[in-house]
Amino acid sequence: MAAHTEGFGHEHVFLGDDHDNNARKVWLVIALTTVMMVIEIAAGAYYGSMALVADGWHMSTHASALLIAAIAYLYARRQAHNPRFTFGTGKLGDLAGFASAIILALIALLMAWESIVRILHPVAISFSQAIGVAVVGLLVNLVSAWILKDNHHRAHGHHHGHGDHAHHGEHARHGDHAHSGAHAHHATDNNMRAAYVHVIADALTSVLAIVALLLGSYYGWLWLDPLMGIVGGLIIAQWAFGLMRSSATVLLDAIPDRQKLPNEIRTAIETEGERITDLHVWQVGPGHHAAIVALTAPVARPPAFYKAKLERFSELSHVTVEVTQAA
Repeated sequence: MAAHTEGFGHEHVFLGDDHDNNARKVWLVIALTTVMMVIEIAAGAYYGSMALVADGWHMSTHASALLIAAIAYLYARRQAHNPRFTFGTGKLGDLAGFASAIILALIALLMAWESIVRILHPVAISFSQAIGVAVVGLLVNLVSAWILKDNHHRAHGHHHGHGDHAHHGEHARHGDHAHSGAHAHHATDNNMRAAYVHVIADALTSVLAIVALLLGSYYGWLWLDPLMGIVGGLIIAQWAFGLMRSSATVLLDAIPDRQKLPNEIRTAIETEGERITDLHVWQVGPGHHAAIVALTAPVARPPAFYKAKLERFSELSHVTVEVTQAA
């Protein structure tokens, strides 16, 4: 939660309301995945099962990907008050989400490539053993998805402070730098989304593998297992692209919500002959947006007057207003 301090100094902590709770859940899933990984590798080595060993190492890559999300939450919290980060560390989760999306896309490509190789060069499959491994993996991923599910589907942001910071200049120019104090909804935490997509992607792989192995064991369709791998790879690649696109939008400070918020700001400000000459709106953290509004007005009222018009937009956490009297 971001705080507001007296005077001209103030903090820029734009972490989501669920930041710490999300971090704990990701660490819990990492612990669960790591335990399962160690059990599978140890059991595979003891019983001489390459299927168990292979799935155990697969779980290690899964845990490594989740570790990106966990470290991002940790670093964002620890550096939240670091003045070097001009607009806080709220976007670090989007950076982690973008990195996770790239890893997810690479996993999808590797799945597809390995499946094509298997189609061209079929290998014998120990169906009962492979099915057992896939079922255990699916159960672990379903538990992990349940742990992460609530925060993936809930979206809350929190905004801070109620004070105005006004900077008055010459020639009827006024600057206002404010933080709103309402609650925002529909916030997207791309870091949590990345962790959730990793878990769901792994669960999808297990489901497809179980279906392919069951049918293969009954009908001898060895080609069905690698075919399901290609299908899974394509689906995961699509998910990765969606995650990459949403996180990149935030990282590049693209206008949010397809012009919805900027248009609403214009409607709220331009009521008595005012005209917005420059407007910038961007996301600075889950549920937090910043805006810089430069406008001309027939009568140059104090910036606080225009800031008050924007208080109803709960998603605006950081607002700077500059007013110039029209010539």
